[in-house]
Amino acid sequence: MSNSLVTKNALARSLKKLMLTKPLNKITIQQLTADCGVTRHTFYNHFQDIYELLGWVFKSEVIEGLEQYRCCAGWKMGFLSVLRYTVSNKTICLNTFHSLGREHLEEFLYGVIYGVLIKVVEELDAQDVQKRGQGEAQARQDIADFYTLAILEQVIHWLKAGANTDPAEIVDKVARIMEGSIARGLEHYHSAAAQPVH
Repeated sequence: MSNSLVTKNALARSLKKLMLTKPLNKITIQQLTADCGVTRHTFYNHFQDIYELLGWVFKSEVIEGLEQYRCCAGWKMGFLSVLRYTVSNKTICLNTFHSLGREHLEEFLYGVIYGVLIKVVEELDAQDVQKRGQGEAQARQDIADFYTLAILEQVIHWLKAGANTDPAEIVDKVARIMEGSIARGLEHYHSAAAQPVH
């Protein structure tokens, strides 16, 4: 493991430790570096601010394990793993959600969910994009964005309620609602695009 990665992991551990007892927006670089035993200069060699460090924590602990779930057969397990991570790190995730870092958490979750859903949409719409033109790529992006925002709102609602519901219940609810609807959405999008404008 490189020295840079060792330092980043040490900073991440200190941040998570401090977030167990302090709101994110009350944690300073000085507190973080003192807990970690590094200088401010060392911190700034790796991250611009605490929010960038927090983003790195989420990326390294969540995103890197999701690649295998970016498909129709695996998206539910990927979604469940994100929610289970949230439960396992509940204090830290709720701390982020209830602080000025909420925007960062929402952007992170949007990116994670969209990254999985765009692959699902592409798999369901397996026809060659080039045959239908650039508009079809836009259709895929629009549909992935729509469902990403719908799922993200479910996650936000869950977080607002304290993340106390079993994550499997949320995944099941989303799966029941989405069952077949992405494929139907693609079909409607393509047929509407094919209709002449009057």
